[in-house]
Amino acid sequence: MGAYILRRLLLIIPTLIGIMLVNFTLTQFVPGGPIEQIAAQLQGEGDVFRNIAGGGDTGGGTEEQYQGARGLPPEFIAQLEKEFGFDKPPVERFLSMLGNYLRFDFGTSWFRSISVIDLVKEKLPVSITLGLWSTLLAYLISIPLGIRKAVKDGSRFDTWTSGVIIMGYAIPAFLFAVLLMVLFAGGSYWKIFPLRGLVSDNFADLSTWGQIKDYAWHATLPVIASSISGFATLTLLTKNSFLDEINKQYVMTARAKGLAERRVLYGHVFRNAMLIVIAGFPAMFLGMLFGASILIETIFSLDGLGRLGFEAAVQRDYPVIFGTLYVFGLLSLVVGILSDMMYVFVDPRIDFESRAG
Repeated sequence: MGAYILRRLLLIIPTLIGIMLVNFTLTQFVPGGPIEQIAAQLQGEGDVFRNIAGGGDTGGGTEEQYQGARGLPPEFIAQLEKEFGFDKPPVERFLSMLGNYLRFDFGTSWFRSISVIDLVKEKLPVSITLGLWSTLLAYLISIPLGIRKAVKDGSRFDTWTSGVIIMGYAIPAFLFAVLLMVLFAGGSYWKIFPLRGLVSDNFADLSTWGQIKDYAWHATLPVIASSISGFATLTLLTKNSFLDEINKQYVMTARAKGLAERRVLYGHVFRNAMLIVIAGFPAMFLGMLFGASILIETIFSLDGLGRLGFEAAVQRDYPVIFGTLYVFGLLSLVVGILSDMMYVFVDPRIDFESRAG
């Protein structure tokens, strides 16, 4: 297992390089880059200044007051290109970026005047909160429920819970978030939970227990909204996996030996049925961490990585875009390795090294 993990760790570097290369190449063809956006803003300000200056004067303004409407001078554009590094060939810029990223030097945001690593450190805890707690909540509810549905397959309990699960799967996370806000955040009914933010303004003045309660109070609605779709998928996956194992010969043999039903389920079926559930952990965690985080963070005014990445993409803030992309890719690859380790922990019979050989 040690050799297998070492190989997977070594594969992280070329995989990240491939991810960054593809996205760097795509950005070379995307219109409306940072220089174009700055030029458009300056030209727009020039138009406004011209209208204000010349609105009450039939003689108009000076020549400089109309400069923004006619376009920026080439010298200024060349200065911007040099400042942003666009005066260098793309290959040189890409290799320089890779060298810096391998040292976790992501540069400085072009529009926020703060280092990208500081931005990531500031936003990452919010996204980790949503992704981790949503995944744990989904697993804690879905696994027991899925096992119960498999045992009671075809019963009334299985029927009505399936209806609830289908509804949960069909409702988009952002719509469910709005519904939770309307019901429990003072929208039209009860004001039980806060409307925005992850902590209160006086969080630093609270005791340790008070901070824990305040954190849980703020995180409840976003976590529930993020976990709704994953909860439905994981429950059905657990049920179907247990049904497949329950109908196998070794389960019939165990029952024939007189073993208790609980021991059959959790001593024999559970270990084999949970393999496919554990295999879906990385995809589920990353999906909750990055997939729905943009909408959920926006709705609940949470300042996380999803919202940061979206705003950077709109502004064409390339250091932030590539910095967050690098972090996302690194996290996904590390979580994939942890998933394989969980495979071996649940079933020691699995040997990835022999399969790789």
